[in-house]
Amino acid sequence: MLKKIDGGRLLEARDSSRPTAAHGEASLSFALDPLMPDAIAQAAEDVGVKKAKLSPGVLFGLSVLGGAFVALGGLFATVTISGAAGHLPYGVMRLLMGATFSLGLMLVVIAGAQLFTSDALMVMAWASGRLKTGRMLRVWTTVWLGNFVGALGVAALVFLSGQYTFGHGEVGASALYLATAKSTLAPDKAFFLGILCNVLVCLAAWVAMAARSIGDKILAMFFPIAAFVAAGFEHCVANMYFIPVGLFIKWWAPDAFWADLASHGGTPPEIPLDQFAINLAAVTLGNWVGGAVLVGAVYWLIFRSGSKLADPIKEKLYKSI
Repeated sequence: MLKKIDGGRLLEARDSSRPTAAHGEASLSFALDPLMPDAIAQAAEDVGVKKAKLSPGVLFGLSVLGGAFVALGGLFATVTISGAAGHLPYGVMRLLMGATFSLGLMLVVIAGAQLFTSDALMVMAWASGRLKTGRMLRVWTTVWLGNFVGALGVAALVFLSGQYTFGHGEVGASALYLATAKSTLAPDKAFFLGILCNVLVCLAAWVAMAARSIGDKILAMFFPIAAFVAAGFEHCVANMYFIPVGLFIKWWAPDAFWADLASHGGTPPEIPLDQFAINLAAVTLGNWVGGAVLVGAVYWLIFRSGSKLADPIKEKLYKSI
């Protein structure tokens, strides 16, 4: 495996005669080199197999964390744009929102969690015969449900904390605006915006696998995530936070909050609960197409379609997962 990923250079370095100081520096330098695209494809397959081997309890727990981390990114982004309307150009406001929202995927990748959108790349391990269809579908279902629980939990904590009342209700007004805009989005638009979103999210996860240091991973993920938020694309796990927190505010916010909102010219919004379910379904499907088909399947065809295992013993082992 190491020979496939690193071209054998690291193995050759280890087999060299006595190590010297210069030799040690060279090895360290090489270890920090990023993986090449074909090696990322191999790593993505291996990661998919590793995720499928997790116990259901561990997988669900990591998925709850994934939903919570994305929700924290959503919270950060909401605060960033609060009060900005009318003071900043639309593009600048969206860029700030995207820059802060990137916290979510950074926490998922670096702190350790499971995210439905980036787990769409597991299709690569399935295409190589290393995962059974049923196992892959169970992982996706478990992760999606865990993400929902984590995002919903953060939304509840944010509401109970009263954080939405900060800035004389500006934070809550931004949360209501985002919830309304997302829940009333036409299903076809939500689907295609979901495709575009997860192309960028999976590319962020893809380039993060190439990185060898935490700083490199952060930098690699920042621009794709900031880009999808700035462009207004739709992320199902983010919507598991944005829409519920808006609903909680609409249903249970005190009169003082609505008085603050009215003083800024705001009115109680429409956040249709049935539209929330439709939006979530359309965006989830779009995210799957964008990640599994347009990123995972494309890279598998380019780098992995001709490299199926020739060893029948290994092939049998992999297919039993």
